This record gives sequence, structure tokens and C-alpha cells, in this order.
Amino acid sequence: MTRRVLIRATGVARPGQLAGLGKALAASGARLLDINQSVTFGILSLEALVGLARESDLEGALAATGDALGLDIQAIQVSAEDYQRWSVQASQPRLILTLLAPHLPAGILAEVGALTAEHGLTVELIHRLSGREPLDGGMPEHGACVECWLRGEEVDLDALREKALALGAMHGVDIALQEDSIWRRHRRLVCFDMDSTLIQTEVIDELARRHGVGDEVAAVTERAMRGELDFQQSFRERMAKLRGLDESVLAEIAESLPLMDGLERLMRHLKRLGYRTAILSGGFTYFARHLQERLGFDEIHANELLIEDGRVTGEVREPILDADRKAELLHEIARREGLAMEQTIAVGDGANDLKMLAAAGLGIAFRAKPLVRAQARQSISTLGLDAVLYLIGYRQGDLEEPPR
Repeated sequence: MTRRVLIRATGVARPGQLAGLGKALAASGARLLDINQSVTFGILSLEALVGLARESDLEGALAATGDALGLDIQAIQVSAEDYQRWSVQASQPRLILTLLAPHLPAGILAEVGALTAEHGLTVELIHRLSGREPLDGGMPEHGACVECWLRGEEVDLDALREKALALGAMHGVDIALQEDSIWRRHRRLVCFDMDSTLIQTEVIDELARRHGVGDEVAAVTERAMRGELDFQQSFRERMAKLRGLDESVLAEIAESLPLMDGLERLMRHLKRLGYRTAILSGGFTYFARHLQERLGFDEIHANELLIEDGRVTGEVREPILDADRKAELLHEIARREGLAMEQTIAVGDGANDLKMLAAAGLGIAFRAKPLVRAQARQSISTLGLDAVLYLIGYRQGDLEEPPR
């Protein structure tokens, strides 16, 4: 009958410890069932589950090995019931919980621990994705991010997300929850809204301000927010108020578009890692094309302003790119590129983006209003746009290019 033993070793890390422990286990006829090792601030922590089919003095061999290697080694008998429980848990779906903020307060760990326990989830692993905090106590360069792996029986993910969103708001921390799968590290297409997502402005508002009709356009926007107009109605009304705007104003605004913080870093890494990128915007191709030329987006889809004799006509080429069309385009691009929808990412800030976010394998509401954050599966509000890299699962160390 197989005897199962959990080996737990701790001590100051030094070369050769794994080799020495492995030799002791092999000499005892042990079969390796599972193993985990980590080193934090020079302290090694190793746990190995082994099976023994024959009698041997494993404990004595480990004690001698520990003395030689400078490790404190414990051997804990694992009952058949405990092993069965571990096997069942290992087969349960894994959730990934990601904490993101300029810096992470220690108290959030206790709160997250209580929340996950309330939903019957075990924290399997915690590791940091962000870089080290500077010695002077300042903020990490690209924010702080910790990833937790959770396992448990079937959980009400919507209820868990709702509580996580409220908890994060209390502490100024973004808490993202996603189901782990083979697709998580195999996303290949990223589609972005433009206004207030890639750039820190709403272009139509800026055009209206320059044309002297800012208040009138804002009033139409307010009617749409109250539900009196749908997107297409409000868009046409706002466009009509831009009739006669000089084309030169478009060029002036395009040259001074304020990029969202983190955008240039995000695009640099997405291109280097081979992702296809697209802009799907209810704004205008004139400005989307400017961003494409500046940052290298693979394709753009937006509304085309009609211009005659150097002036805006107040109309756009049909059909208008609205929420439904954004979601359709996401599907079309994925199909054309031979990708599963699970391999797509969508990022946006408004209600007009919700259908696109819902269709994507990873839908992220970026600095969105509370209603949009509540309906989206993931959200980022505390960091720049490059925090999308954390949600894909990249460590900062993965992204640092070696010096040439």
C-alpha cells in the first residue's frame, strides 16, 4: 500500500539544496506526486508530496539531509482522505484574482482573504507581477500588481465580482476576477475604443468647443444620457451642429491629441509580442488614422466625416459605427484572423462599448463610469492603460528588454 508523505523544507537558500533533497528521496524509493518551491528575500520554501511503495526510513534520511543542507525539513503523513480531498480540489476550476493600484495597502489582503473564504475559495498561490518598489519609498514605476490563484467548488462569479468591485472601491484598488483557461496566455487580438480610452478627451466635444457650439452639443449628450435619445439619434444631432467647421481645425486637434497614460508602453509591448491591434470607435476616422500612423495600430474602424470645400458638412458616411457594429467588427476581425473569441481583448470606457466588452474573451472597462464598471467583467481605474498587460498575466520582468 502506498504511503503518502508531505515534505516541507525551509531555510536560507543556497545552491545544491534541491539536488541533495532529490537524492535523499530517490534513495528512499519515493515517487514524486507534486512539488512547489519559492525563494523570498533569500529564504527557501519547498513542499513536495511523495508516495512510498516500500518501507524506508525516509524521516531519518531527511533529518540527515536537512543538517547537511542547512534546511529545516518536516515529513508529514498524508491520510487517504486528505489525499482524495487534495485530488478533488486540484481538479476544480481555477480563478485568477488580480489586485492593481499605485500601491497596495496591506489591509487589502485580509479583506480579500475573507471574501474568498466566504465563497469557499482556497488561495493556492500569490505572486507579484509588478516590479520592486523603489528604495526611497516612492511608487512602483508601473503601479503595484499582485495575482492570486484561487480554487474551489462552483462559485457565483457575478456575486463575487460585485463584492470585489465594492471592496476595491473602498480601498482605491482594482480587483479583477477571471476564469483561468488555456486561452489566457494565448490572446492575440486587442480592440480599443478611442475617445477617453486611447486619448484623454472626447473629440466631438473639442470640435464643438472650437466651433462655438460646445454647450449645445453638451445638451444633446445630456439628453442621450437621460435616455431620451439613442446613440444614433444623439450622434446625428451633435454632428449637425458641427456643420461649417473649417477642416484646418481637425488637423490642429489631431496634432495635439492627449494620449492616455500608459498607451505608448502598452502598444510597444503588444506589437513586440505579436498581438494584432485595432481601433473600434464611435468617433472619427480622421483622428483614428492619426493614432494609427503614430502608434502602429493594425487597423481602424470609425465614422468618416464628410467634408466639402474644406468644411465639415455635419454628416458622416453611413452606416454609423455604434455599439452593435463594434461587437460585430470584433467578431469579424477574429474570424478573418482565424482566432477564437476567447483570444480577443476589448477595452473601452462607455455604455457604447458594453456589447464589445461582453463579446470579447477579456473585456476591460477602462476608467469608466460606475454603471459601465458594474456591467463589465473586468475594470481598471487606478492605473494607466498599460495595466492591461497585468490582466493578460505578464510580469514586469517579462517585458523588460535586455540591454543591447
